[in-house]
Amino acid sequence: MPDDRRSAPREQDRTDHHGTPLKHQTDIARAAALIADPSRALMLKCLADGRPVPAGALAAEAGVSAATASVHLAKLVEGGFVTATRQGRHRYYRLAGPDVGTALEALAVIAPPLPVTSLKQSNRTNALYRSRTCYDHLAGRLGVALMHTLIERGALTGHDGIHRPSDAVLDRPASYGRDLRYALTPQGGAILGELGVDTAQLPPRRPAVRYCVDWSERQHHLAGALGAALTARLFTLDWIRRGAVPRVVHLTDRGARGLERALGLELVP
Repeated sequence: MPDDRRSAPREQDRTDHHGTPLKHQTDIARAAALIADPSRALMLKCLADGRPVPAGALAAEAGVSAATASVHLAKLVEGGFVTATRQGRHRYYRLAGPDVGTALEALAVIAPPLPVTSLKQSNRTNALYRSRTCYDHLAGRLGVALMHTLIERGALTGHDGIHRPSDAVLDRPASYGRDLRYALTPQGGAILGELGVDTAQLPPRRPAVRYCVDWSERQHHLAGALGAALTARLFTLDWIRRGAVPRVVHLTDRGARGLERALGLELVP
């Protein structure tokens, strides 16, 4: 007689109740557990601007010993959150890529705010809202103002830069935008060329023009290879400088004058 018993599904064929193969699912719980530790969370925040940071500085930022920091960093490396390189006697760490920075930004939106108990904390928060890096490009009021100015000057086309939750399908604060398609115009290439940004030399493997929905301003700021190149150029010109607080960026007097002259953008340093 034929055996009509069904064999158990192979591990690679198993699916969840939505029909999604289990082999294609991600271990969100494991990733969340890595971030959940307060010391590791502080280290990741310190790394969020994409720059390499020595282990000693990360230990100081988290308020832990060098030995404890080493254990935490090893877990973050193993989990794929950060990478490590050695330069001489020192070991430097950085985020594994922009997707990690985007994930941290998204968590910042849904996480409850820490209670502000000092003037120092208040100043830090205000500085982050004013201007900060979002991995390798500018965010906050400065980043949004630059995006709007480029749109108004005809350098970018595709949208007006305003995030409207009622119209959004995939777009969410603190994440790369996916609903819209911005494009750099020939006029935009000329405008940015005057600032020293050679748009013809942007990395070909990375999207040239992307945008993020800024979590503090709820508007768009410029990302992608163009956003990174523009930000790097502003640092080179000394129009912006990194602050003592991780990710905080300060507009210099020279930068305020330069942006007004080049783009007609009026900002107060």
